[in-house]
This record gives sequence, C-alpha cells and structure tokens, in this order.
Amino acid sequence: MNPTTPPAATAPTLSADSLAWAQRLVRIDTVSRNSNLALIDTLADHLRSLGVPLRLSFDETRSKANLFATLGVGKPGGVVLSGHTDTVPWDGQAWTRDPLGGVVQDGKLYARGSADMKGFIGLAVAQAHAFLEADLPFAVHYAFSYDEEVGCFGAQTLIKDLEDAGLPAAAFPRLCIVGEPTGMVPAIAHKGVYRWRCCVKGRAAHSSQTSTAVNAIENAARLVTHLADMADHWRENGPTYPGFEVPYTTASVGVIEGGIADNVVPEDCRFHYEFRNIPGTDMAPVQQQVLDRAARLLPAMHAVDGATGIRFEVLAGVPAFLADANEAAVRLAQQLSGNHRTTLVGFGTEAGLFQRAGLSTVVCGPGSIDQAHQADEFVSLAQLAQCEAFFRGLVTVGDLAS
Repeated sequence: MNPTTPPAATAPTLSADSLAWAQRLVRIDTVSRNSNLALIDTLADHLRSLGVPLRLSFDETRSKANLFATLGVGKPGGVVLSGHTDTVPWDGQAWTRDPLGGVVQDGKLYARGSADMKGFIGLAVAQAHAFLEADLPFAVHYAFSYDEEVGCFGAQTLIKDLEDAGLPAAAFPRLCIVGEPTGMVPAIAHKGVYRWRCCVKGRAAHSSQTSTAVNAIENAARLVTHLADMADHWRENGPTYPGFEVPYTTASVGVIEGGIADNVVPEDCRFHYEFRNIPGTDMAPVQQQVLDRAARLLPAMHAVDGATGIRFEVLAGVPAFLADANEAAVRLAQQLSGNHRTTLVGFGTEAGLFQRAGLSTVVCGPGSIDQAHQADEFVSLAQLAQCEAFFRGLVTVGDLAS
C-alpha cells in the first residue's frame, strides 16, 4: 500500500443496546387504530429511571399519549429529536415474517415500524444516558407522538401542550430533527397532505322514478370528476417544484361508498379525497374550488328535495415543509450525518408543524420510505449504525450553531 494513501473510513457498527431498543419497540403493537400506551410506558419508565422529567399529553380517549422529555432541564433551548410511535397496519399484506417479531436477518431488522420509524426512536432513547453523562451545554428533547399516520394529530397536541407549558423563551427548543426514513440524508422539503370526507345526501326512490329522486352517487361523481380535472390541470400546467418525484400538486380520491341496491336511487354517498401540495401552495383557495363546485350542484338537488345537501368534514391537515439549506437544523444534520447534500421527500411528516411552532427543522433518519408500509418492512443495520453515530456526534457538538 502506498504509505501516503489515507486509510479507508471505517463504517460505524451498531451497538447491542441500540439494536435491543429498536427490537423492543417494534415488538409492541402500535397500529394507529390501537393504543400506544404500552410503548409510551416503556419509554417513560426508562427515562424516569434516569431522572429525566417528562410530560405526557393524551388524546380525547386517553388511550393514546405523546411523550415529551427534556434531558438537561434549565439549559438553553436545544434540539428536539422527533418521532411518531404509531404504525400503519399490515392486514392483507403477504408478510413472510412476524410483523411484530423484530427478527434480524441478512443485516436487516424486519418488523412493522422498523424503518417508519421506531428504529430512530429506539436509537435516540438508547443514547439517553450518554446525553446526560456528557453534560451538554444545551438541552436534548424527545418528542414522541401518536397518530402521525392518520393525520399528524398527536404532534399538534404535543406542540400545543408545550406552548401552554409557559417555558421561558430561552428554554424553548430551537431546533428539531424529525427522524423519518431519508437514508440519513437531510431532507429540507416535503409536500403537504390535506384530506376531506365529502358526504352527499340525496333522496331515495325506486329506480323507475328517477324524476322524484336525487341520486347521491351521481352528484358525488360530478365532484370526483371535478377533482380529477383539477389534478389534470396541475399535471399539465403546474406550478411545479423541481426535485420532487412528482413535482406538482396532486389530487386523489381514495375511498367511495354509496348505494344499497341496483333498483334503488341512492340516498347517500361518501368519498374521501386528498391534496398533496408543493411548498408555497395555499390550500384554502384549492379547497374553495371544490366547495364552489358543490354549491353549483345544490339548486338542482334542492328543486327536488330541500333536505338534500353536501357536507364536508376535515380529516387531516399536514402543512408542507420547506427549510433553507443554510439554516441551523440543516447544518447540524449535515454535520452529524457527514452528508453535505440535501434531498426532498414526497411523503408527509410532522416537520411543518414544528417549523410553524418556530423551530428550525430538518428531516433525517435511517432507512428508506421504499420499505415503509410494505410487507416485510425492514431497516438495514448499516443504516441504524449510521443513525447511532449521528446521535453520538451530538455529544461532541459543543454548542448549537446560531
């Protein structure tokens, strides 16, 4: 070997404790339709054993909770490590392994939530003792939420609870790292996700007497067609945001239900639709287009029966996220990951909510979205090792960039 050739960088290795924590969490069923309290209690018990103060904020049923913990109370604001505890279900998927097994095979950890995103949470918690022992000049906060997969509802409650706590300005977190799977490449943008349910109330009649009826499915179909036309317009005319796999705002209808029999004009029809908007697109006027189209259907419906109508319910509102490549959270993630490039991601996260709360925010975590929500979901041990090295680097930062 040429003595002037520098040695190749040694790839980080994953510690047994970090792997054990990731396995412990993926073995707890936290599908969004279920409680997440078993997982939250596991984390809370461990953090309390280390003397870490924490706050729990609950949903209305008190069957789900967020956990917010501060390592270094009284120290300047610091950085939030954010992750959601819920997962999507695996019903009907062709798994070849137990979705709750946490099996390690061929250098990969297999389980629902391994990539999205219990691997990140497990590794963060595994570093709690090291963060405390290092006596960092800033606080490290854990923000672990419920119901991200169904609309980022938990993070909204968590942030409101944090704002209502009356923390001194100096103690309020400054930076946030959302550990969604980005391959440990800092992501500085994602689309927003806005969902509605549209409920059309018609008037039933025998199908031979359509003139006395209001067909709920047909009126819903007119709105669905309008949504498709909106989607076509954005695809053909923009605006666009280069860097996204789909660089324009999209519309999609995901669920539709209605009717009871072939010879009955349907009285009810319900459908769900969503918009995924590029950063910089205001959703209020977009949704208003749908409301305006619905309003134009009402006169003909009411001419037959004044009790008919169209109602909209908000299902989810996840704001788009866009960070400046030079802001503090992005620079910190680049420093800790050793990856000086940035990326955009197509999926939604809680990042926009933390950003709206005033935190400099970035998305960076182990694994790939290509494995998330799939049968035999996995995260590679190499990615987990990079994430662990990322956290260990936080101990050496010294101070957060201003």
